[in-house]
Amino acid sequence: MLETSVRLLRLLSLLQSRPGWGGPELADRLGVTGRTVRNDVERLRILGYEIRATPGVAGGYRLGAGAALPPLLLDDEEAVAVAVSLHAAAGGTVTGIEETSLRALTKLQRMLPSRLRHRIDAVGMATVSVTRRGPTVDADVLTHIAAAVRDRERLRFDYRLRDGTPGVREVEPHRLVHTGRRWYLLAWDVARADWRTFRVDRVRPRVPNGPRFVPREPPADAATHVMRGVGSASYRHPARVRLHAPMERLAELLPPAAGVLTDDGVLETGGDSLGDLAAFLGSLGVDFTVLDPPELREHLHRLAERYARA
Repeated sequence: MLETSVRLLRLLSLLQSRPGWGGPELADRLGVTGRTVRNDVERLRILGYEIRATPGVAGGYRLGAGAALPPLLLDDEEAVAVAVSLHAAAGGTVTGIEETSLRALTKLQRMLPSRLRHRIDAVGMATVSVTRRGPTVDADVLTHIAAAVRDRERLRFDYRLRDGTPGVREVEPHRLVHTGRRWYLLAWDVARADWRTFRVDRVRPRVPNGPRFVPREPPADAATHVMRGVGSASYRHPARVRLHAPMERLAELLPPAAGVLTDDGVLETGGDSLGDLAAFLGSLGVDFTVLDPPELREHLHRLAERYARA
């Protein structure tokens, strides 16, 4: 019985490691006959694993998705990656997923060998999350939108604008973008015949979804388009500033939410006040040239005079 259990685990590990295996190849790797492989496949099916078989000389076995979630086999690095992700999700920006993430993390840590538990515990002790400062997104809303993106179905939803004005939108969803503080949906707005960016925490989906659609060519990289749109819509004072520093250094200095950095070193950013914007640019510690707006240049001149007097 122990021999059979060990062999089943080895067979499951092989099936998870790549999309498809030939029957003779599996028998050779396990050191058994083809008949034993067929019997072991049936045992795994009884345990809940969806294993598809293709008959014939060129046939083989493929691990599919079943109706229930069976046990998974993870190597060391995969286990650490899953645990760290669950730890981050427990303090993240998706409403209602914190407790579920903690339960899953607790189950996983109980089964981990001590060498891996110590690595994950170290990450947990050394990490502090600040993502809760922003609005959170309902997990059901997030998965509903993601499914519509995957299935290429139109989305209909109630949407609340920045000033609280309600409205109804129908869109062709393209991508979800997470900036670290907020979730955004990049979609083609059917009524406005243009690409639009929507904050997911303001979305309330209507069911059922609309008809399927043929995907359109997006305007640019989804993350870049969203960041550019978010910057122009959310800041009272949008700005374009050329930063005089190597791109490698700028990549280290600028957080994702700072704005869009072009290949020629121009940062498209903004601030709720000219003072906030000037303070942010000064904190970077690099020389810069304000391309626009002129009001920012004037504010910096007054600020420089004040600093000189000090």
